[in-house]
Amino acid sequence: MTSVDNATPRTAVVTGAARGIGRGIAERLAEDGLDVVVADLPGMAEELGAVAAGIEKTGRRALAVHADVTSKEQTDALVAAAADRFGRIDVYVANAGIARVTPLLETDLDEFEQVMAVNLRGVFLSYQAAARQMIAQGGGGKIIGAASIVAHRPFALLGAYSASKWGVRGLTQAAAMEWARHGITVNAYCPGIVGTDMWDLIDERLAEEAGIEKGQAIKKHAESIALGRVEEPADVAAFVSYLASRDSDYMTGQSVMIDGGIQFA
Repeated sequence: MTSVDNATPRTAVVTGAARGIGRGIAERLAEDGLDVVVADLPGMAEELGAVAAGIEKTGRRALAVHADVTSKEQTDALVAAAADRFGRIDVYVANAGIARVTPLLETDLDEFEQVMAVNLRGVFLSYQAAARQMIAQGGGGKIIGAASIVAHRPFALLGAYSASKWGVRGLTQAAAMEWARHGITVNAYCPGIVGTDMWDLIDERLAEEAGIEKGQAIKKHAESIALGRVEEPADVAAFVSYLASRDSDYMTGQSVMIDGGIQFA
C-alpha cells in the first residue's frame, strides 16, 4: 500500500481508550512512536485525561476527545478534531464496545439495540469517518476494529454481543474490499477472555445465571485457554501494534483471534 514518508510523524485515534484494552492499545501505539488521539464518553473524562497525560510524559503528543461512537455527528467531530490537531490520521482503532449477559429469551429490544448501536453501528461510523479522512488526505492508512472470539464462536448468554461482533467481522471484510484501492487496510482483532472491567461484569452475570460464586465463571472458561492464563490488555495491544505497523501492509480483511488458544481456525 502507499504510505507516507517514514520521517513523517504518524497519528492514531483510539476509541474506548479510557480503560482496559483501549487504554492498553493507546499506550502501546505511543510507545511505537505515534501521536495518539484518545476518545471515550464524557463520563470517563478523568480516566481519559490520565491516559493522555501519560502518553505525553513519554514524549509523544496526545489529545483527549469526548465522543459517543453511536453518534455520527460526534464520530465525525472526533475525526475532524484529530485531523485539525495533527494534520492527518494514519491509524484508526475502533475499540469502543459493551457487553451484556442475558439469555436470548430475556433480551429485550432496547438491550439488543444498545449492544448493536455501540458495537456495530459505532464501528461502522468509525470506519466510514476514518476512511473518508484517509482518502481525502492521501497516503493510505490502517483501520482496525474490535471484534471478539465470539465473532468466530458465539457464547451462550452473550447472543446480542456475539451477533454484533459477527457483524464487525463482515463489515471489516467489506470495507477491506472497497478501500484497498485507496491504500487503506482494514482488519479486526478478536480477543478471548481478558482481565478487564468488561470481563468482570461478564463473570458476575454468568455466575448469577449458573448459580455459582463470582469468579468461578471466568475461572471455568479460563480452563479452555491453551496458554494457561487469562489474557491481559497488553497481549491485545501487541497484536494491534502489528496491525498498525507497516509490517502488516499486505494484510487486509482479516479478523484474527488473539485468545491464547481457545478457538482454532
